[in-house]
Amino acid sequence: MITIISGSNRKNNKTLYFAKYAYEKLSQEVDDEVRLLDLSELEGNIVNELMYKDSDQPKLIQQIQDTYFIPSTKFWFFVPEYNGSYPGIVKLLLDSMSVREYKSSFDQKKACITGIASGRAGNLRGMDHLADVLNHLGMYVHPNKNPISSIFNLFDPEKNSINKVAEETLQKQIGQILTY
Repeated sequence: MITIISGSNRKNNKTLYFAKYAYEKLSQEVDDEVRLLDLSELEGNIVNELMYKDSDQPKLIQQIQDTYFIPSTKFWFFVPEYNGSYPGIVKLLLDSMSVREYKSSFDQKKACITGIASGRAGNLRGMDHLADVLNHLGMYVHPNKNPISSIFNLFDPEKNSINKVAEETLQKQIGQILTY
């Protein structure tokens, strides 16, 4: 199974458009199951003292881990640039997933990373930060960390779509995740 994670919990975020495109295209190209975890759909307060207690974790955290992390062999993270790095919700997610079933969630699994930014760098620093954390968790990160820059030039809000340049970039990364 491949899990795509849209790494923003902001409502109406633009990262989701790129993650959805990848989800739709990847789903058409593989026989394996592909799932999309949209962090903007998280409801309620997942930040609480029980999130770090193995047997008492909130049901939502256990459900995410059982549905998206444990069965996956590959992950594709779409992370927008927040303050020169990746969003705190992604770090919170990884931290909470590392409490219960740590090895079966991360060990020896593979990941690809796509950075999303309105600026020029495509979240280069954030992708490096995330790659360091994923490596620490025992995951292998594909060396092509794909920066997608100037997203407002690549996204057509009227058509709710991305342009050919972004499509080609994501299609190349689909090929890489499939052969990785």
